[in-house]
Amino acid sequence: MTDSQDAVLWNSMRKLEKRFPLSTEDKAAVLGLPISVKNLEPGSYIVRDADIAQNCCVLLSGFAYRHKTVGDGARQILSIHIPGDMVDLHNAFLGIADHNVQMLTAGQVALIPAKAVQDVAYSYPAIGRAMLLETLVDGSIFREWIANVGRRDARSRVAHLLCEFAVRLQASGKSEARNYRLPMSQEQIADATGLTPVHVNRMIQSLRRDGLISTDKRSVTIDNWAELAAAGDFSTAYLHPELAEGEPR
Repeated sequence: MTDSQDAVLWNSMRKLEKRFPLSTEDKAAVLGLPISVKNLEPGSYIVRDADIAQNCCVLLSGFAYRHKTVGDGARQILSIHIPGDMVDLHNAFLGIADHNVQMLTAGQVALIPAKAVQDVAYSYPAIGRAMLLETLVDGSIFREWIANVGRRDARSRVAHLLCEFAVRLQASGKSEARNYRLPMSQEQIADATGLTPVHVNRMIQSLRRDGLISTDKRSVTIDNWAELAAAGDFSTAYLHPELAEGEPR
């Protein structure tokens, strides 16, 4: 095993241990998982809807997203994944993918065979519980996104998305507290919020005009966290303490 592969497994083990305590034996089982590291270009599919899932994916760098495509070809983005996320635990256990997972940017992924993930979860209850908790947090994020698209107005939807990025990137150590690079085009933000790109542009301009954010191309600076969170009806509760411990300072 290479040093980079060893580092991947150590990081995965630490992430799982945040969910549930692991014994020395549990940790050794995680560190013994077979992995392969792969570089992917923007738009590359990690798994496609209706595919038989062969691997579980750990996102090492770059950003990925889940999405569904409906009958007329329209796309709904369901969630965004940041470096460190175990992206495809769902499909690894369900067997057949029921949605697409695709790279939002160029990045690197670690692929762990689905069978190996299943075996370690079933053989080591603490690991299985940690994986379950990981998927439950994902489910909490999905529910928040449904509420965001279904019940919040356009300005709140965009503000909420910007707040979530700030908190999750800060918690992962991938950005400064109030400044980050948003890896999404306005078209992609539209697909995540159920708006049109034109409407997204108007909402971003509105947030800028009111002094809540500043933007420079895809760089976002939060100038007034309290007001942006209020505009987005945003609370960190759905991210759970393992992902977010308070607001950006």
